[in-house]
Amino acid sequence: MKYIQLLLNNYCLIIAATAWLVAGVLKVIIEFIVHRTISLMRILGAGGMPSSHTATVVALTIALGFRNGIDSSIFALAVIFTIIVIHDAVGVRQETGKQAKVLNQMIFDTDLFSNFDLEKEFKEYVGHTPFQALVGAIVGAIVALVMIFCVYKL
Repeated sequence: MKYIQLLLNNYCLIIAATAWLVAGVLKVIIEFIVHRTISLMRILGAGGMPSSHTATVVALTIALGFRNGIDSSIFALAVIFTIIVIHDAVGVRQETGKQAKVLNQMIFDTDLFSNFDLEKEFKEYVGHTPFQALVGAIVGAIVALVMIFCVYKL
């Protein structure tokens, strides 16, 4: 119980988790507006608008900057970590999604892969466009700043 209380007192962790949740809820809302379907799994799923990964790491980085100072080693680590996560989301994972889309099209349009026992399609929404990552960064920054100044009053 003591450790749970310690975790709940860690405002950097709470700010990052809140940014992730806000971005996930926004994904559900945007999915509903665009496709007229409600998919609560979008909260947990990768890809889509906005990038919850980006929102989370940007919020965490800002919170750590306020807590430890922008000249601290932990802030430097967080900045590098954020850059890597965003680069991965926009680069590698976006390419993976594009490849999954092509593979799904090939599998279901031809009998080329009839020897494979595929139970379901490959996931196509695993990465982000630069715009989705940018919006995720904005969401993360807004959540962090609102919580820092309005909730925690730092």
